[in-house]
Amino acid sequence: MNAITVRQIRKSFQQGKKAVQAVNPLNLDVARGELFGLIGPDGAGKTTLIRMLATLLLPDEGSAMVFGHDVVRDAEKIRLMTGYMPGRFSLYPDLSVEENLRFYATIFGVLPDENKALIRDIYAQLEPFRTRPAGKLSGGMKQKLALCCALVHRPEILLLDEPTTGVDAVSRVEFWNTLDRLRKEGITILVSTPYMDEANRCDRVALMQTGRMMQIDTPHVIISSYPEELFAVRHPHMYRLLQHLKQTPGVRLVYPFGTFHHVVMEKSDNAESQLRSGCQEFDDLEVSRVEADIEDCFILAMQS
Repeated sequence: MNAITVRQIRKSFQQGKKAVQAVNPLNLDVARGELFGLIGPDGAGKTTLIRMLATLLLPDEGSAMVFGHDVVRDAEKIRLMTGYMPGRFSLYPDLSVEENLRFYATIFGVLPDENKALIRDIYAQLEPFRTRPAGKLSGGMKQKLALCCALVHRPEILLLDEPTTGVDAVSRVEFWNTLDRLRKEGITILVSTPYMDEANRCDRVALMQTGRMMQIDTPHVIISSYPEELFAVRHPHMYRLLQHLKQTPGVRLVYPFGTFHHVVMEKSDNAESQLRSGCQEFDDLEVSRVEADIEDCFILAMQS
């Protein structure tokens, strides 16, 4: 049995007189013990999908099961086995770190120290602030407290909605190291993120845009199956080069990428020479063939 099984689920919201499709009919399977990532920008449908799986939203159509329990009929059972961490900090800001933990332990009917081993490493960083109101913690410490509260009852599955948004780079790395450890404890994890580099920390990912799944596979398979030739180009006049490349024969797609432009050429034996030939007017042009990363794969998938 999968941890999550979604079939043709759909959700829309009414904005004035217009219905906005947040999640198009989609299918998804997440295996037990898997760390699965939903990768995509704001508005991709990640939060809506997670909230339906957390039984906080009802789907308009289709079905979703969490460990064999239906999200509509068995909402209470699912909530008892789920740890949910929303994108926005939602703990009680006036309660201290320790009071928030005790409150959530009471809700789930466990003793505050019952599952301390599961959160020991995280709580060790929080302990110096255990009497501080949660609302006065730093972003990284709020994140750690929210995760502790989501784990206090030792859930079978964690649903994490953009947990690293707005925290520093060090806290992001620490958080993903914690997720690796929790996965080894047998906890299934579904995490959403707009950060493409975090995809590589997942067992499998779904690339999401406008409520649909564009591609689902391991990060390695997605990257290795990139179908086109990819080049990085640079010149002192980057804006003029960008506009020129958009009109250059053989160029399928071009977009800024750090200090370079990435240029997608259709696969051929002479792709590089064709690119250089089309940019002869640009002296001292830097051109190098590069391997695609998950962001390049996402951008290409958006064009199909």
